[in-house]
Amino acid sequence: MPERPGSARLGVAAYAGATFLAFPHPVFGGVLDLGLLFAWLSPLALLLALRGLSPRAAARRGFLAGLAAHAAILHWIYVVTVRYGHAPVAVGVLAPVGLAAYVALFTAAFAAAYAWLSARGLASPLATAALWTVVDWLRSCVFTGFPWATLGYAQHANPALLGLAPWTGVYGLSFVTVLGASGALAAWRDLRRDGRPGRGAVAALGAVAFCAGAGLASQLSVRDAEGERVRVAVLQGNIDQGVKWSPEWFESTLETYLDLTREAAAAGAQLVVWPESALPAAVEVDGDARDLLARLARGANVSLVVGAVGIEAGGAGEPPHVFDSAFVVAPDGTPQERYDKTHLVPFGEYVPFQELLGSILSAVARGIATIGVTPGAEPRAIAVPLPGPEGRSVTVGIPICYELLFPDLVRRFARDGAELLLAITNDAWYGRTGAPYQFLAITALRAAETGLWTARAANTGVSAIIDGRGRVREQTRIFERAWLVADLPRRPAREGATFYVRHGDWFAVACAAGVLGLGALGLSGVRRSHG
Repeated sequence: MPERPGSARLGVAAYAGATFLAFPHPVFGGVLDLGLLFAWLSPLALLLALRGLSPRAAARRGFLAGLAAHAAILHWIYVVTVRYGHAPVAVGVLAPVGLAAYVALFTAAFAAAYAWLSARGLASPLATAALWTVVDWLRSCVFTGFPWATLGYAQHANPALLGLAPWTGVYGLSFVTVLGASGALAAWRDLRRDGRPGRGAVAALGAVAFCAGAGLASQLSVRDAEGERVRVAVLQGNIDQGVKWSPEWFESTLETYLDLTREAAAAGAQLVVWPESALPAAVEVDGDARDLLARLARGANVSLVVGAVGIEAGGAGEPPHVFDSAFVVAPDGTPQERYDKTHLVPFGEYVPFQELLGSILSAVARGIATIGVTPGAEPRAIAVPLPGPEGRSVTVGIPICYELLFPDLVRRFARDGAELLLAITNDAWYGRTGAPYQFLAITALRAAETGLWTARAANTGVSAIIDGRGRVREQTRIFERAWLVADLPRRPAREGATFYVRHGDWFAVACAAGVLGLGALGLSGVRRSHG
């Protein structure tokens, strides 16, 4: 049947609108979070837009749909590049479009593969869900990855699907969501054709119901670890990104965090967490800053985890190596280990293909360094001393900002023995957009996947306390000076590690194997019916 005029534009617009609304956005002082509905409608809209198309036509439409959807979601890139990166307005307009084009390539790949399988009768709801999951997974690793607004995050407030995260990671949430959407579409087509839903549609919707029930059972089975808890505080200094590194604001920034630390200590905090780069100094070379942290820890009798700049000497004739780091200070003021961020932000903390692109980018945006941040060696857990009897400590993972986007990376903190996660970030870059709330949802999935309580310290918010089921227990408002304190149960990761921590992205790999098997069937000329 030939397409009606305008149906292509309608399909692209429907997918873009549904995908945008599937993720949280600030509206009139509140947060509009409609993922419980639009998470299902987003893939449904795309599948409707692709019906009857050849793989090439489907790829074109998929690319346009992905470009429109993600350019809208990533509008906050304008704030990053223009307001704080001091780039020209034209660059700020093009930047989210360029990043959305990267994401749209994966949407196009899904669309082409879906059309190819459909032409061979192999695009069952199960196959469609597996294909979408594989594409989501690949988006987290190809060219270092950029898995922002992966479909599964839109279900962060769905307790039934959130319960799948400890088993499958976020990819299981994407899978079930697409399985429900494609199953509903198959049932609708069957009803129009035969007056009743076919076996494939019934099986798909039944599987969704089963997975939802299993997820709820998983949630109900989670028990907080018994025994000692650690009273953790997260600080939100609300330091504007525009003045963060200004020498004139250095003393004011320090006073803000010193006051917040003392307030949290007075509330009984044993461990106080500062956000990413909260201390605008290089601790190794700034003796005054180092002494100040030592006096603060001793005076308040707390352990400190402080985001700051790490410095190491380079080789002969080389500049020093700069790190995005978290420094640990014991209650007696003794400096402990330093964790260095391992997964850096492309074009933000380093320039890929530096020799080729560095001069070009520095010509269009001030602030692009000729030498980027150096990545740390690997994600690892760190023992943080606690106040009280000598020898008391808690083992923590400290994912820094961009690292939180990558499920496999964060699970390695837990696999290395972390009992808690201390997530530090600087969301001031995003302004008053949906990005801080979307990033909070991403962090909640990391807590659910690892089963670890998570304390999130963000410079301008959203700071939060998240339990081991991925539920946000407390959170701050953005762009307010604040702190939160809570008693976090320690979970011995080696004894109580989740299935996902132990086995990683097994589910996505299984989906990839299934898709490859379907591809082999399609190449052999096999056709199937899903009635």
